[in-house]
Amino acid sequence: MGEFILAIDQGTTGSTALIVGKDGVTRARHNVEFAQHFPQPGWVEHDADEIWASVEIACREALRKSGVKPSDIVAIGITNQRETTVIWDRATKTPIHRAIVWQDRRTADRCNQLKNEAGVAAAIRERTGLVLDAYFSGTKVEWLLDQVPDARKRAERGELAFGTIDSFLVSRLTSGEVHVTDATNASRTLLMDIRNGDWSDWLLERFRVPRAVLPKIVGSAEIVGRTKGVGFIHDGVPIAGIAGDQQAALFGQACFQKGDVKCTYGTGAFVLMNLGATPLFSSHGLVTTIAWKIAGKTTYALEGSAFIAGAAVQWLRDGLGLIGSAAEVEALASSVPSTDGVHFVPALAGLGAPYWDQDARGLICGITRGTTRAHLARAALEGVAFQVFDLVDAMRRDAGVSLSRLRVDGGAAQNNLLMQMQADFTRVVVERPVDLESTARGAALLAGVGVGLLGLDDASRVVQLDRRFESNVSEVEQFEKLRGWRLAVARARGMVLPPP
Repeated sequence: MGEFILAIDQGTTGSTALIVGKDGVTRARHNVEFAQHFPQPGWVEHDADEIWASVEIACREALRKSGVKPSDIVAIGITNQRETTVIWDRATKTPIHRAIVWQDRRTADRCNQLKNEAGVAAAIRERTGLVLDAYFSGTKVEWLLDQVPDARKRAERGELAFGTIDSFLVSRLTSGEVHVTDATNASRTLLMDIRNGDWSDWLLERFRVPRAVLPKIVGSAEIVGRTKGVGFIHDGVPIAGIAGDQQAALFGQACFQKGDVKCTYGTGAFVLMNLGATPLFSSHGLVTTIAWKIAGKTTYALEGSAFIAGAAVQWLRDGLGLIGSAAEVEALASSVPSTDGVHFVPALAGLGAPYWDQDARGLICGITRGTTRAHLARAALEGVAFQVFDLVDAMRRDAGVSLSRLRVDGGAAQNNLLMQMQADFTRVVVERPVDLESTARGAALLAGVGVGLLGLDDASRVVQLDRRFESNVSEVEQFEKLRGWRLAVARARGMVLPPP
């Protein structure tokens, strides 16, 4: 009898299932994409039933490819797109509305309204470690309860359940018997006090969310429920690891020491620094979040989020038709030695950290008659790398330390040109592992810890280095590049610049 872990990585554009051995080696994987819904400009939705269907198919196919018997699965780990919000009927398990995705901006005006109330934004930040922004779940829940007929009354009666995607998946995996979220996901809702690890009555009142709709907050590596009535797996398999995608990637990269930093390049780009047992509140536009909670002990992290990273390349493909596939962008961008003065600020959904500008818009500037699609492709990659520089620079300032290395993962980390740009702009060593699926690996490792199959030492050993990238530019070159980027960002934010 084997001992294998099923890791479910439920992302923004697709669901991936991995079969992972206790040695940390992935035996098989399968990804299933699902539809993105854009009912209005700035609105982004997912059909939660479509998400569940994609998870089912991904799990079945991963098991088939691996040759592992369902009876050999000893634990399930879940990682997920974090702030995406869904509310469902407890009795029927049916969502009452499409899920509102983390990228969605429909509640920006509500956030601005709350910001105009004296002291509210500061009090929210003090309790949650987050900024008051439509990115997070709090105003999304409020919107659903207000806009779906009878939802608020039904929620107050306990008929409805709210959760981020981890909660929804656990509910489906247990036939609706378990309603939980782990501490990492709870810390992204604007409803949790990250110091005491529980829902805050003050925050619930501010966002008008009834306590009856909330899940129980659990640890990131413990048995929280067992499968029941799921077609692709036997009943009784423990669900033993849960973490939001970025925290799972931090764990999967074995960033267990205070000061360890990783960046995941997915739809967006997300930089996290392990803070250890004491939260540090940023004064440079970052947020403080929970990295994981294991054996009752909470580890915190500083986080910076760029909303658009891989999505910028998708826009070049789908919006402009400049490339036929995302994989083409590296060769196209490498065909020119520079952007020739072109800058691309990928503020296609506003700007996240460290700016938190909901009104910023995407900008391409510096175009001349000599500009080609290759220059635009290179500028898009530089725009991603510049955003990550901003996040790393803010972390340096907040933590008061000089970073020596940046561990990277995610699909876009395959791009050697982007990784070299990242090393050049940040002037730190960029380390890329062999297995770029740190998010799913982190979920598997957490589940292994949760059932006692693995320890932290085992988790550290499974990370194998593929390549290091070191800076090839001088400080003068770095300064000139950053100067152009900052001017472009100012334009994207609608700022009036002084004459040259």
